[in-house]
Amino acid sequence: MKNLGMAVSVDAVGNLRGFYPGASTGAARILIGSHLDTVPNAGAFDGILGVVLAIGLVKLLDGLKLPFGIEVVGFSEEEGVRFGVPFIGSRALVGRLDEEFLGRKDANGISIRKAIQDFGLNPSEISKATLSDDCLGCIEFHIEQGPVLESLARPLGAVEAIVGQNRLEFSFSGQANHAGTTPMNLRRDALAASAEWIVAVESFARSTPGLVATVGFVEARPGATNVIAGTARATLDVRHASDRVRTEALDALIRHAESIAARRGLTVTWKTLLVQNAVAMDPLITNQIEQAIQKTGCEPHRMASGAGHDAMILAEKVPSAMIFLRSPGGISHDPAESVHLDDAAKALECGRHLLTQLAASQEFLGRTCRA
Repeated sequence: MKNLGMAVSVDAVGNLRGFYPGASTGAARILIGSHLDTVPNAGAFDGILGVVLAIGLVKLLDGLKLPFGIEVVGFSEEEGVRFGVPFIGSRALVGRLDEEFLGRKDANGISIRKAIQDFGLNPSEISKATLSDDCLGCIEFHIEQGPVLESLARPLGAVEAIVGQNRLEFSFSGQANHAGTTPMNLRRDALAASAEWIVAVESFARSTPGLVATVGFVEARPGATNVIAGTARATLDVRHASDRVRTEALDALIRHAESIAARRGLTVTWKTLLVQNAVAMDPLITNQIEQAIQKTGCEPHRMASGAGHDAMILAEKVPSAMIFLRSPGGISHDPAESVHLDDAAKALECGRHLLTQLAASQEFLGRTCRA
């Protein structure tokens, strides 16, 4: 970014930011970017492709200045792997990192605040990362992470909405006991209860159109071969494009857990890790994206994103939109994750058309950042 004449900085929450100025002093700006982090055992494109494409668009300008500046952002933490809560980098831009949030700890007892300090940054300066009032919009390029575009043989998609999601952690508590001396009818097996519930989660989601529900982590204790599990901890991730359907599904899955625990003589508790409502993308920018895709010679496809993205956080304060690239095999969060080189080229071409269109749109240029 420095080689392209951009002013580069790292804010107090670790976001990498590069600013390419507009044609006039004090011109407004748009944000283009995605996240730098990914998940364990991941591929090479989730998140970072959107950052590289953003830099590529600035490079394609070849020094040309637009009516707005471009701020490229590589968000520091989107996945939520270490601290169990996602979107740390983008939350800073909309002013949603309070003291309670910064106090959340990882598995080693290190808080977000301490991790920021250990990285050499100053948490007291996080407020300086907040979006300024001159921001006209946010655009995020991202691999689809699913099979829809490939099934339609389309390289690019225009995202209309991002589904809502809830993340919870459930704890089943029974009684640890000897595996050889405790009859089956007298057991209070926490792991067996959680296993029954996990199957119920899958069955319920399969029977509810558009709903996805996942138990992605299970831990049983004491964790010995010859000991009945006294406690079992499991996560739950529930997503749907309708907030009503998602909320009703979550209530039903909690009742399932309570019923299973009661029947087996156990107790179950749960805590909420994340509540994120469904977020509509900005209609004006989405329409412009659709036109830009058409100008590349591709047939656009409007779609909802089943995954959460930084754009849904920024949409709280600034008009936001997303462009999906086809994911070969529909694979993501795995080393086999990939992208077609021709699709990346089409994404850059689409982005170049989009910048030209937005630069000529008086409706877009007249916008300001929402309070």
